[in-house]
Amino acid sequence: MVVLKIFIDNEAKSQLRKVYSYIKRDSFQNAEKVRNGMIASFKTLVNNPEQFPADRYRRDNDGSFRAYEIFKKGLDWHIKRRSKSNPQ
Repeated sequence: MVVLKIFIDNEAKSQLRKVYSYIKRDSFQNAEKVRNGMIASFKTLVNNPEQFPADRYRRDNDGSFRAYEIFKKGLDWHIKRRSKSNPQ
């Protein structure tokens, strides 16, 4: 069994922090709900990264770029297979 890891790049982290801060100005509870919901959805990707459709807006997508929407925010990611002989 292959164990997958989720890596969130710094730009995405920054954007998520901005979303959280923006929502938090009006409602701490809703900000927590959105953050926790997004984190939970990221964790499902470990078990099945291909559960969502290919990103239809990305040009020349070979199917490894996926996207979905949660809390009216679009999330996209790249499935990158690694092996011991090719760690990148």
